[in-house]
Amino acid sequence: MEARSMQPLTKGFSYKRLWAGRILGALPALFLLVDGGMKVFKPPVVVEATVKLGYPESAIVGIGMLLLVCTFLYLIPRTAVLGAVALTGYLGGAVATQVRVSAGGFNILFPVFLGCLVWSGLWLRDRRLEQLLPLSDKGS
Repeated sequence: MEARSMQPLTKGFSYKRLWAGRILGALPALFLLVDGGMKVFKPPVVVEATVKLGYPESAIVGIGMLLLVCTFLYLIPRTAVLGAVALTGYLGGAVATQVRVSAGGFNILFPVFLGCLVWSGLWLRDRRLEQLLPLSDKGS
């Protein structure tokens, strides 16, 4: 197995692809920022929904802050991969929570869908990630 060199981010990189990645990444980021903000401000509907999922009311602000930190890490280009990994963990917890309370299919699949958007957007806009996780092996 030969080592691949990391190519410069701009060499052969399409601006359409870059903007597609930014848009795909912005969609889940906006949703997650709103979700995290709502948990921090704790309107009654959020408190009620979170308590129904089995979490104590005292944990809601902490969960919201964690989500906001993970999302901000994802939005900063230098820490985007770390943010995507952190969001993957957060969204995995959301899936586990929905499975634990026997929620329907959409509630279980929505965090998976968000995670796919997060990683798809990052893959499209970061050439290093494409080199790490190639979808095809053009070199062989």
